[in-house]
Amino acid sequence: MKHGALLAVLPLAFGTATLLTHSDAPPAASTTPVGTTNPVGTTQVESKGMPSKSDGDLWPSCWAGNDKLYAANGDGKGFSIDGDFADIAVSEITGTPGNLSGATISKGDQVGSVWSGAGYNRKPTGMVCVGDTLYLAVQDLALDFNDVPAATILKSTDHGRTWTWDKKKPMFSDHVFTTIWFADFGKGGALAPDGYVYAYGLDGNWRDSFDDTVADPQSVFLARVPKGKVQDRGAWKFYTGSGWSARVQDRKPVLTDTRRLYAQTYGANASNLSVISQGGVTYLAQQKRYVYTSWTEYTFEFYESPTPWGPWKHFLSKDFGGYPWSTSKYGGYGVTIPSKFVQPDGRTMYLQANVCPCGGGGIGTSVYNFNLRKLVITPSVSSPAANLPGADNLAASPDAVAISKSTQSGSLALMNDGALTGSESDFDDEVKGASWWGYEWPARHKVNNVSFTSGAVSVEGGYFTGRPRVQVKRDGAWVEVGAQTVSPAYPGDATAGANKTYTITFPTQETDGVRVIGLPGGTRSYTTVSELAVWYVSQLADSGFEGTGSGKPAWQFEGTAAHGVDRNLGFAHSGANNAWIRCTCTGTSNLYQTVPVTPGATLTFGAWINASANLPADAGHFGVRNGTTDLANKTFGAGTGYVHHELTVKVPANAHELTVYAGFNAPNLDTWIQLDDFTVS
Repeated sequence: MKHGALLAVLPLAFGTATLLTHSDAPPAASTTPVGTTNPVGTTQVESKGMPSKSDGDLWPSCWAGNDKLYAANGDGKGFSIDGDFADIAVSEITGTPGNLSGATISKGDQVGSVWSGAGYNRKPTGMVCVGDTLYLAVQDLALDFNDVPAATILKSTDHGRTWTWDKKKPMFSDHVFTTIWFADFGKGGALAPDGYVYAYGLDGNWRDSFDDTVADPQSVFLARVPKGKVQDRGAWKFYTGSGWSARVQDRKPVLTDTRRLYAQTYGANASNLSVISQGGVTYLAQQKRYVYTSWTEYTFEFYESPTPWGPWKHFLSKDFGGYPWSTSKYGGYGVTIPSKFVQPDGRTMYLQANVCPCGGGGIGTSVYNFNLRKLVITPSVSSPAANLPGADNLAASPDAVAISKSTQSGSLALMNDGALTGSESDFDDEVKGASWWGYEWPARHKVNNVSFTSGAVSVEGGYFTGRPRVQVKRDGAWVEVGAQTVSPAYPGDATAGANKTYTITFPTQETDGVRVIGLPGGTRSYTTVSELAVWYVSQLADSGFEGTGSGKPAWQFEGTAAHGVDRNLGFAHSGANNAWIRCTCTGTSNLYQTVPVTPGATLTFGAWINASANLPADAGHFGVRNGTTDLANKTFGAGTGYVHHELTVKVPANAHELTVYAGFNAPNLDTWIQLDDFTVS
C-alpha cells in the first residue's frame, strides 16, 4: 500500500536487493563488441542542477550530425518560453552546460497522435539521431500518469521542424513495449558498432504506479532495427536472451530489478516504490560501457553493462531524501545523459533531470526545465593495493568519494574537513533499517582502522541503535568484516553523544570501499556524522579478544592443542574476554597474527600472559618473526597471574608485515596459558 505523492509526474526511491539478468550470452550473429575496460569504480553526482531558459519536463534528446542537440519535452513551452503551452514540443538547443540557448521548433499536433482517446495525452520518451535524421518515440500516457497503452515512432528529415508517422495506428499497443528510449551513440550515432538502432522498452507504465492501479515496470526489454527502417514495425527484432526474434512475444528482459525503496515514510509522501522507469542509455566510448539512468521518487538509479543487452549491474543509488527538497538539493525524473555533453576525458558528463513544480521544498518552476548537473564516472582500477601503513588519512586521497545512505544538506564535504564540531544528517523521512557513512575509491586500498565522529544528537536521532559496524566492498558487494572492536565502547543509544570520536579496528582488508553502518536510532530513524577518517596503520586487531563480526578472525592458530576464547568467565586481564591454549600433549602450539609494518620502523610489541603450574621454565614463548625468521623472542614458565611481556624490533628494509606469536612447547601434562591485551607501538 502506498501513500499519495506530491509529485504527480515523479516516481520511486532507494535500497538494496538482487538484480536478475537474463542476458549472459551475446545475441547470435551480432557484431556489437563487448566492452573490455574495467567497470565503474566511483560515481559523483551533483546535488542540484543548472537550469536553462526553458519550460517542460522529460527532455529525451539526441545529438545530430549538424552538431546541435534536439530535445523533446512534455507539458511546457520548450525553449521558446514566450510561446504557447503544449503537451509535447521539440526544441533545437545550442551552447554548453550552464550557457544553453534554443528555440521550440514544433509542438502539439505537429508531434504525434493520441491513440487512446480521452484521458490520455502525448509524452516523449526517447529520441535518436541517425546522422541528421531524427526519430522520436511518443507514447499515450493517462492523465493520472498510471497507464501507457500505445506508442509510436516519428521521423524528421528537417531537424525537427516537421514530423511524419503512420497516422492509422500506433507501432506498439496493448501496453507492450510502450515506453521506448534509444541507445545514445554520440553525434549522429557515429559511435554505433553496427547498422542498427537499439531501443529499450518498458511494459505497462513508465514508472511506479503510486496507487497500484497498474503493474509497476520491473524489467527492461531490448529491440533493434536497421537504421533505415526505424518506422517499419516489421523490421524490428526483440532480444530473446540468446538471439533476436520478430515476435514481441518472444522478448526476454535484459534487466530485472525487483527492489522496493522507501518501504515506509513518516509523512504522507510516496513509499514502497519500484526502481525501473523511463530513462536513457548512453554509450561511453572511452570506458566501453553502456550506462542506463533510471530514477525513483527520491533517487537516481544507475546501471552499467559492457554490451547493449547486458549483463547489467546496478552501481549507484543517489538518494536525495524525502520531501521537502530545497534549492540546494533535489532529484528529478526522466533522467538521461546527453552524449553531446560527455567531456573528452570520457568521465565527466552531465545528467539531465527535471522536477515537477508540484514538488516539495519551494523549488517550484526553477527546475521544471532542461536541467543539467555534473556527473563524474571513474572506472575501477584492477591492480592490487600498494599502500603501506602510515599516518595518511585515506579519506583525504584525491580519488576518495564520500558516500552515505542520503544527506540532509546534499553535501558530504564535512566528513573530511578536519573539524570535529560539525554535523551532517541522513534524515530523509524514511523509516529506514540501515544508515551508513563511508568512502569509495576507484582502486583498492588496504585499510584496518576507521575513526568515526558523531554529529548532533537529539531524541529524533543522530546515533546508532546498537553497535555500529564496519563493512568493506568486495567484488561490488558490501560484506561485514570480523574481529571488530570499538573504542571507547559504543553505548547504542543517545548517550553516544554529539561530536564524539569512536575508533573501530579490524583485520587488514584490501578493498575499494569502506563504511560504518548500523541501525539508526531516534524517533525519526537517522544518524549524524562530523568526521570520518580511514587509516591503514601498524596495529593488532582484536588485541583484547573482545571483537565481533562474522568475517575472518584476526587471530590464527598453529599446533595441535585446544584453543579458544573465554567470554565473560572472569579470567581476562581486562575487559570481558581472553584467549587460551590448553592440552595434555607434546609439540608447539601458538596463537599468532600478522601485523602490517613500515620498513625501517622500530616497534614495541607487548602481551599479558598467565601460565599454569605445569608449564616448565622457558617452555612458554612470546616472539616476533619476519616470515619464518625470529627477530626477537622471550621465554617464560609457570606463573601465578598475568605477567606483561615486551619486545622491541626494527623492521627489516624489505618487510611489509611481521608476525607476533605466543604459545608454549607442551610437556605432555595438562598445561594451559591465558593471553590478553596485546599491543604494538
